[in-house]
Amino acid sequence: MLWQQLQNQAVVLGWDFYLPVILFVILVALAVPVWAAIGAAAISMLMMSGVLPLSLVGESLFHGIDHFALTAVPLFILTGDVLVRTGLSKKFLDVAEALTCWARGGFGSATVLVCGMFAAISGSDAAGAAAVGRMTIDRLQESGYPRPYACALVAAGACTGILIPPSIAYIIIGLVLGIAVSTLFLAALIPGLLILVSILLTNVVMNRLNLWEGGGIMTAAEWRRNLWRSVRSGWYAFLVPGIIFYGIFSGQLTPTEAGAVAVVTTIAIGFILGTLKLSDFPAMLVSSAKVNGVILPIIAFSLPLAQALAVLGVPQGFVFALTSLSNEPAVLIGIMVLILIAAGCVMETTPNIVILAPILKPLADNIGMNDVQFCIMMITALGVGFITPPLGLNLFVVSGITGESILRIAYRAVPFVLFMLVVTLLIAYIPAISTSLLPEVYR
Repeated sequence: MLWQQLQNQAVVLGWDFYLPVILFVILVALAVPVWAAIGAAAISMLMMSGVLPLSLVGESLFHGIDHFALTAVPLFILTGDVLVRTGLSKKFLDVAEALTCWARGGFGSATVLVCGMFAAISGSDAAGAAAVGRMTIDRLQESGYPRPYACALVAAGACTGILIPPSIAYIIIGLVLGIAVSTLFLAALIPGLLILVSILLTNVVMNRLNLWEGGGIMTAAEWRRNLWRSVRSGWYAFLVPGIIFYGIFSGQLTPTEAGAVAVVTTIAIGFILGTLKLSDFPAMLVSSAKVNGVILPIIAFSLPLAQALAVLGVPQGFVFALTSLSNEPAVLIGIMVLILIAAGCVMETTPNIVILAPILKPLADNIGMNDVQFCIMMITALGVGFITPPLGLNLFVVSGITGESILRIAYRAVPFVLFMLVVTLLIAYIPAISTSLLPEVYR
């Protein structure tokens, strides 16, 4: 029905659209790298339709990644890598554990908190899942949690990597839609923290129902002393997120500059502590380059594809089709959320952003949704996909480091998905959650 309505508009889609889409699906199903599948679809669509000269592809690829804001991506990735190698991530865990050790399920709560702390630096969910998983999953099991649930807890907590600023996902969507990254970072603060709290509360509820982890008996004075010791021994680790947040939100630094300062600060701390050596640099740079090398080609090849889709009238047709189904903004928002969650289940965030954002944005404009709210809703909905099969990236990461079955982890992740979905719907239907911290001009 949807595609029949799509073809009833002035721009009729033919095989020059359908065949490249089918080609893309087949290539992804065959495990061809996503950037190559997108590139093949884009080039075939341009060749078959003739809507744009094929000679523009090279120029589009170059200009697509020739943006100062994208420099922040490798910088935040490198910061997260240095953070792990210098042992500063362990300091975050010590402080988080000291904060929650008095309560039942304290270490589970500490695991969620340290995921949020790591997210506030690296901007990557996969990096957070790997780093935090290696530190906490065995200890969670020793504390009484079933191993699949411990894996699910880390996978869910690591979803905050793209939801709490600074986030690579917000850098990319800001570039694609032409919205200031610093504005998106500010808008994402409350939604990101709400997701973190939802995961925290889910763990508290599950722990209460199953009596997995008990709580230490501790007086208020003992708790304060324990917290003070942890903060005193690891206060320097918090210089990194402090610099990032103060620099960006005070307007003193752009996200790219904040990423550069964060890298230098983390490296300096590592040298001072003696936990980082010059011999560590080649491995760190190679590791960060591999991650960055996955993201940038996807962005580069997605832009000519987005241009071809726009010239063919796909975004306008999508708006026409959905508004023909219903004119109710509440219904259309619900449909967008379902589309984004479904897309997040089968494809990574970066290609979803560069392909779906230009298609869904006209629909959001048509129903009067705020631009910033749309971006926050989109990234949050896609974030739910990180712990949902068949391509929940965080599920694969924690499965890879633990050897636990992906299906068993996914089953234990269901409560987290439900709580995160509630927060996603709140963000989608209540603009103030995303815009309350912004200047009046952005509301």
